[in-house]
Amino acid sequence: MLSQQKIIRLSLPSKGRLEGGALDFLSAAGLRVFKPNPRQYQAEIPALPDLGIIFQRPGDIVVSVRQGSIDFGITGLDMIEEKRGDNGDILILHDALGFGSCALTLAIPETWETVTDIASLKEFSASLKTPIRVATKFPVLTERFLNQHNIAHSLIAAEGTLESAPTIGYADMISDLVSSGQTLLDNRLRPLSDGVIQRSQAVLIANRKALGTRPEVLEMARRLLEYIEAHMRAKDNLLVIANMRGEGPEVIAQKIFTQTSVGGLQGPTISPIGVRVGTPNWYSVTVVVRRDHLPQAISELRFIGGSGIIVSPITYIFEEEPPRYNAMLRALE
Repeated sequence: MLSQQKIIRLSLPSKGRLEGGALDFLSAAGLRVFKPNPRQYQAEIPALPDLGIIFQRPGDIVVSVRQGSIDFGITGLDMIEEKRGDNGDILILHDALGFGSCALTLAIPETWETVTDIASLKEFSASLKTPIRVATKFPVLTERFLNQHNIAHSLIAAEGTLESAPTIGYADMISDLVSSGQTLLDNRLRPLSDGVIQRSQAVLIANRKALGTRPEVLEMARRLLEYIEAHMRAKDNLLVIANMRGEGPEVIAQKIFTQTSVGGLQGPTISPIGVRVGTPNWYSVTVVVRRDHLPQAISELRFIGGSGIIVSPITYIFEEEPPRYNAMLRALE
């Protein structure tokens, strides 16, 4: 049964591709979220029993962490930059979780007069006799971007579908999130080449005050970053084990160091194999290999006498201390 109150809380997106991405990412990192009832907005992570899970809209996650009612959150960088405010209460712990990629982008109608001659935001602005009317759900980021480029404009708040705004006629362009670009294409809109306002993906954030005043929150931040960084370091690597004959570990190691893809993290692990009578000097060689280097690594091991090669996925690669945890400590000083 889920606890009604948790001392430390992490907020996750409650809908859309960010929700699925967050749940899949945490599960792959060994932090499976347990929610017995899909209608509930509370859950748990069995691997971290002191951490409660709350599901919120992506924008509400930022506000809750900023205000301190939630300690940690996973949401898009676009929402963070839009709603984080100026008081520094939000600290980004991990800025690249590797899912939810998109970009807040300015887009204009394909049917605009002389649209084929318009290559930039300034050219589009110059083609109008009045300030550009921009429909957006991201007024802070859009306003900042247009001001930085000295573009006369007026913002139009929009709650529903933005893509219809130019067609209906109440906006000249839109500022919206773009991932594949298919939605723009379907609605006969074209992104401006210099109109990318904010590139985004999922990130992990925390309340700065909670980290600085509550030791249990600081310790949870370390544990979250341990799991996340060890998983992300491991997912691009594979464990490769091969049998190899040689006069000794040092001789085999030197053979391995003549190759480019099988050096391991600090070097190979080489241990003797218990063999039958008459087949001495067999060793087991274990190395960590980058996933995209696997074919080359297999060829190199065979070239220097490797056989019986086994390849396994890696769940975690832990360093002495998570680099982003040390970066967090420096930011709290």
